[in-house]
Amino acid sequence: MIAKEDKVKFAVIGAGHIGKRHAEMISREAESELVAFVDSRSMEECGAQDFGVPFFSTVEELLASGLDIDVVNICTPNGLHAKQSLLALEAKKHVVCEKPMGLSKENCERVIFKSLQMSKHVFCVMQNRYSPPSEWIKSVIDEGVLGKIFMVQLNCYWNRDDRYYKKGGWKGTADLDGGTLYTQFSHFIDIMYWLFGDIDNIQGKFADFSHKNSTDFEDSGFVNFDFINGGMGSINYSTAVANQNLESSLTIIGEKGSVKIGGQYMNEVEVCNITDYEMPVLKEANPANDYGHYKGSAANHNYVIQNVIDTLKGRTSATTNALEGLKVVEIIERIYKVRNEQLNLQ
Repeated sequence: MIAKEDKVKFAVIGAGHIGKRHAEMISREAESELVAFVDSRSMEECGAQDFGVPFFSTVEELLASGLDIDVVNICTPNGLHAKQSLLALEAKKHVVCEKPMGLSKENCERVIFKSLQMSKHVFCVMQNRYSPPSEWIKSVIDEGVLGKIFMVQLNCYWNRDDRYYKKGGWKGTADLDGGTLYTQFSHFIDIMYWLFGDIDNIQGKFADFSHKNSTDFEDSGFVNFDFINGGMGSINYSTAVANQNLESSLTIIGEKGSVKIGGQYMNEVEVCNITDYEMPVLKEANPANDYGHYKGSAANHNYVIQNVIDTLKGRTSATTNALEGLKVVEIIERIYKVRNEQLNLQ
């Protein structure tokens, strides 16, 4: 545990958009301090010079530097997350890992084992849990306001075109990106798991409509399954939407009513029709992360950093722990097993 009067010292690995967002949130908190940045590019290439902290080219250089570091934030391509988390844990640092925690259940299990061995926390970044509609629907489900859950439909229809998949980059590759569900939609699978638990009896249909020359994997899918806790569900997703994101929505049909949370980023309650229940007024959601030509999930990373500080100072527990991070990866891995079996049959 870190003493109340001490600042939590963070080093950020990866100086892309998300890495710099982590650094900005760390710098804004009174109880935290950014002490280092790491990126394989030069400081000037990745625009990290404005943060005024030591800059390293590799995680190994950082960990060998002797700098006083409490937490290492992993903000690199997906395929590096597990390896770099293990390096940080081996050096007895806590870890904040951007989604996904890894690209296989096996790699995630290695990270969890190492964290237990070293008695260090692994925080998984699933910032959509902090959006007002997510916090509200979590309370509705936990309190049984909807009664038995009959059906759940998750729709994620986004635009990711050649503005996103640039030649020579890691996005779209099997080893560093991993797939559409890992990079674009794992946040929403996390919300579904957080609310309704694990799934079984997975079936699916997958296609690559517009990314045959830019990615190693599908861009669209229809997936259906049963929830182990009861009810049935589906995920319908695509990155083949033209021009801009269309929607990210969650529709829930329950014994006592129905709810739809929609908008482009699951940021609006569109329908709340529940017997003998009055919808509370929710605070306004944060805007989506803006990447220029395209947008992503809600910009809630400030809550992530606050949770890390509060957890390490003994005030609370991790919002998304390593076991939950593993479960999201494991669910995606099982969906992709169905996809791979389907492709092998064709």
